[in-house]
Amino acid sequence: MSEKLKKLMAEYGRVALVVYLVLFVVVFAGSAIGLKMGFDLGGAGGNLGTAAAAYAVTKVSQPLRILATLALTPLVATVLGRRAVPVEGDETAEESGAA
Repeated sequence: MSEKLKKLMAEYGRVALVVYLVLFVVVFAGSAIGLKMGFDLGGAGGNLGTAAAAYAVTKVSQPLRILATLALTPLVATVLGRRAVPVEGDETAEESGAA
């Protein structure tokens, strides 16, 4: 899976990175809000506890976020009008004569 993500990053560059980071922030914020609404961690340490728990939830969801990044990046790039840059050694680049 990490090889596919590396290839995606090479092909789409900043678009793939932004999609991944947006998914990270959405999951982290959603986890923090959900934890805050469901649990009373109390005191000043409560915010730190919420952030740590939200980070743990976000880290556990990493495989799903990577899959979502792989699926969403080509769609986002299409909407933004960006094209993938062919990666050297890619079969599609060799077939089109751009090696």
